Amino acid sequence: MSQKSYDNSPTLYLIPTPIGNMEDITIRAVNILKMVDVIFCEDTRVTGQLLKYLNISKKLISSHNYNESSNKEKLLEYLSSGSNVGLVSDRGTPIISDPGYELAKFAIEEGYNVVSLPGATALIPALTSSGISPMPFYYYGFLNSKDSARRKELEFLKNIDATLILYEAPHRINKTLKDLGNILGNNRKISISREITKKYEEIYRGTIGELIDQNNDYKGELVVVVEGNKSTTEYKTLTIEEHVNLYIEDGKSSMDAIKIVAKERGMKKSEIYDVYHNIEKK
Repeated sequence: MSQKSYDNSPTLYLIPTPIGNMEDITIRAVNILKMVDVIFCEDTRVTGQLLKYLNISKKLISSHNYNESSNKEKLLEYLSSGSNVGLVSDRGTPIISDPGYELAKFAIEEGYNVVSLPGATALIPALTSSGISPMPFYYYGFLNSKDSARRKELEFLKNIDATLILYEAPHRINKTLKDLGNILGNNRKISISREITKKYEEIYRGTIGELIDQNNDYKGELVVVVEGNKSTTEYKTLTIEEHVNLYIEDGKSSMDAIKIVAKERGMKKSEIYDVYHNIEKK
């Protein structure tokens, strides 16, 4: 039986692991990996390699998206017997676009401590090195792999005024860039980081349109950071009617005002027209 947590009770530890550079593992993470009695991990082979590198030997239990729910009783057996349990994903922080949520939620519901260690994750380095305003930000993770579903997600995201953070696979990035341009507009600032912390780490910066024109050969794991809808930030305190009237008072025709407002809000002209003229959809 191992050392207990801050209140001397069995605990589930969420332990971040390196996303590429092995030097990014924290001293605390190493000590917790040594201390826990068992480790639930996304892939026992990947975690086994990490533990071998750290000269640690532990019992490993496979726990991924397809068997996580069925592992709840195993987790409860360990915690109820007084054991401390570690949980890791293949890379980065568990639960952030990785397995672990179901087990953590279950442990909390059963009255056990869940302690999450700070450590490696791809989204924060990508954000802070992007050159795009970091606050506020909206982490969305992976977009849907199906074209129609992805576009629907981007329609939802286009009016958010916070900086957007997305994960994307290299074989889909060019399609995603085109969808970003068509739906969010080509003038938004964007940063694409690849292979964060690894030997071939690289960051592409510019506008969406510029990166589309560059036709870069993106390889490796990608984090996409996109500027939020600044027009939404500027005009979010105004109703659509007030927004249109601002331009009419400035000498614009109602149709020209509607066109400008539609562009600034990232909406269709017909939507602004209908709201402004109080036309109800049938």
